[in-house]
Amino acid sequence: MSERQYTTRRTGIVDALVEKIKLIDGTGFFFSDLDKNVSPRLRFWDEVEDFPAVHLNAGSETREYQAGGYKDRFLSITLRCYVREEDPVVALDKLLEDLETVIEENARLEYKDKLNNVGYTQQITIVSIDTDEGVLDPLGVGEMLIEVQY
Repeated sequence: MSERQYTTRRTGIVDALVEKIKLIDGTGFFFSDLDKNVSPRLRFWDEVEDFPAVHLNAGSETREYQAGGYKDRFLSITLRCYVREEDPVVALDKLLEDLETVIEENARLEYKDKLNNVGYTQQITIVSIDTDEGVLDPLGVGEMLIEVQY
């Protein structure tokens, strides 16, 4: 059986990001302690029982074709963040800052594809950050949209 040349690495990239985000433990320069409440699947706030929590969702994936048969791949990933605090706006800001730190420090992220081959992302870009601005107090919901180039 030959190796497939054209495959997505969506699952491998999301799983590698989840492992990096699980390192947010409130120590060192991290403000938040996720206590490993990180999931590679999206859940809505009414399904979340442990706070703070971060859930990832792989979105659309596009290709940009270059010369010589080379192609860049771009994967959109949504990171949905949930907090329950006396001041959810501040807690959410701290968690989003922690996530930004992890993403910036791991722009060249190592991941494994379905065949267990090691690959690396070329760049991870934060596209947008949005929050509920305290509307759901004492809950807070935020969203970070990133684009992964690989």
